[in-house]
Amino acid sequence: MPKLNTAMIWSMILLFLLRPAVAREGAEFGIELFAEALLPYLLPYLILTQWLLRLPGREPKSRTGTYWKTYVLGAFGGFPVGAASVAHLVKDGRLSRTEGGFLTAVCHAPSSMLLVGFVGHELFGNSAAGWKLMTVIHGVNLVLLAVGTLYFRSRPAAPAPVRDAGGRRPSPLTASLKESSQTIVLVATTVIFFSAVGTVASELISSMTGIGAATAGMAVFPLFEMTAGLRMAADLFGGTPLHSIITALVLSMNGFSIHLQVAVIARGAGIPLRPYVAARLFHMASVPLIFVLFLN
Repeated sequence: MPKLNTAMIWSMILLFLLRPAVAREGAEFGIELFAEALLPYLLPYLILTQWLLRLPGREPKSRTGTYWKTYVLGAFGGFPVGAASVAHLVKDGRLSRTEGGFLTAVCHAPSSMLLVGFVGHELFGNSAAGWKLMTVIHGVNLVLLAVGTLYFRSRPAAPAPVRDAGGRRPSPLTASLKESSQTIVLVATTVIFFSAVGTVASELISSMTGIGAATAGMAVFPLFEMTAGLRMAADLFGGTPLHSIITALVLSMNGFSIHLQVAVIARGAGIPLRPYVAARLFHMASVPLIFVLFLN
């Protein structure tokens, strides 16, 4: 694995050296994408969610209540709000790492504003498509949440990390601002980096194979940066039956940018990622099928 990682890193360095202007274009595209499409939607919700989680008050009396509260706060905020919310609860001792792995897997969905506004209104020309996609994605997640809740209720509570009682705890707002700023920097870094990688890779594929730039981008960007993949799917397949299928698939795949964000946040809290990987594979198999057959 270290040798594979080294080879991959050197390959990307060579790509950037061979196509410096394209790499810069991709980075600028990532900055624009983050500033216009992600930051305005993600940051306010992230701060409010983290603030609410830190406010003193009555906690749910049961694990079931904690799971569902976490889902409501995390899953509707978009990537990676769910992972950030779960990581805070694990670090705070309110969830075990095993429960954190389960909730990280199910508290993972595109933001409602992205689905209804960007995907539905802008890409499909009909906000109803965004609402339908949101219904399918959250419907699948809620089924997984219900099954997982029944599973954990039948088992004794796993030992949770010990909460730190020493020292003065910062104010909820201050702590939420600090945590949110770290998450936003992580999102910006991954979006800009993978936008640059995707732009260089698509240009290289286009020049080597002779296929159009848009087609090459469609082959590459869904693997790296989801929002760009959604835009290219609309440009290539808008108005055709394939548009619905590919859009639902891209939303289920998420791309390396989002997966890396979740992995960094989860690993920082010691949360296992196997449930997250399994849930993403289940989404890829189920969400496009349900959307196309029943709701499109």
